[in-house]
Amino acid sequence: VQLQASGGGLVQAGGSLRLSCTASISIDSFSAMGWYRQAPGKQRELVAAITRFGNTAYADSVKGRFTISRDKAKNTVWLQMNSLKPEDTAAYYCNAREQDGTWMSSWGQGTLVTVSS
Repeated sequence: VQLQASGGGLVQAGGSLRLSCTASISIDSFSAMGWYRQAPGKQRELVAAITRFGNTAYADSVKGRFTISRDKAKNTVWLQMNSLKPEDTAAYYCNAREQDGTWMSSWGQGTLVTVSS
């Protein structure tokens, strides 16, 4: 399975970006899709997830600012990021959760988001 993330870039604080993740197979094959991020010197963290049934969950740090959505027909998941802060600067990765509840062990290339103050 290949997951291709795109849409990152440089943005000023308060700005917005929309990340896209396209899967090489049907995302309906998975129990959930998620967006992770990893800032320099920090561990990778899950920031948003959407289940096969459309339920969403967010890390406290992004609640109210980020929105995850998906189009099953396009095998695509998006992360709309608004009111960006410098602390949102990180490499963002999408991942897929298998039916047994485990996230895929392989990671795609990710997309870099840099928020300037």
